[in-house]
Amino acid sequence: MIKKLKAFERVIIITLISMMMLVVFVSTVRLGWWLVVQLIAPPFLMFNIEQLFVIFGFFLMVLIGIELLESLKVYLSEDKIQVEVIFTIALIAVAKKVITLEISSLPSLTLMGIAAIIASLSVGYFLIKKAHTTDKPK
Repeated sequence: MIKKLKAFERVIIITLISMMMLVVFVSTVRLGWWLVVQLIAPPFLMFNIEQLFVIFGFFLMVLIGIELLESLKVYLSEDKIQVEVIFTIALIAVAKKVITLEISSLPSLTLMGIAAIIASLSVGYFLIKKAHTTDKPK
């Protein structure tokens, strides 16, 4: 039964990797196409602030996809989830949200919540990195 479960798990992970590869590839092509179209449209080679927010959000979404691929790849090869990669993905996702937020329209309590999430993820990432460096022999 355990062998069947492991085989099933492997098929699911390989399927997820394949789908994520497709999504990252299509997103990258779409981002490239959108950049070219925006760069050749008047005003030539210029972006406005809204377009920059869209570009940065798109870049970060592709980066999150790549990090998710890395996480799935590690799980497939080592059969374990790397917490460090998950923290990295979460930090990138929160950074994307912060970059694309219209901060002036948010209540201060929401901003404090976002700051608490960032601080918690940062401390968690630091502790995970510190634990990994102290585990390694010198």
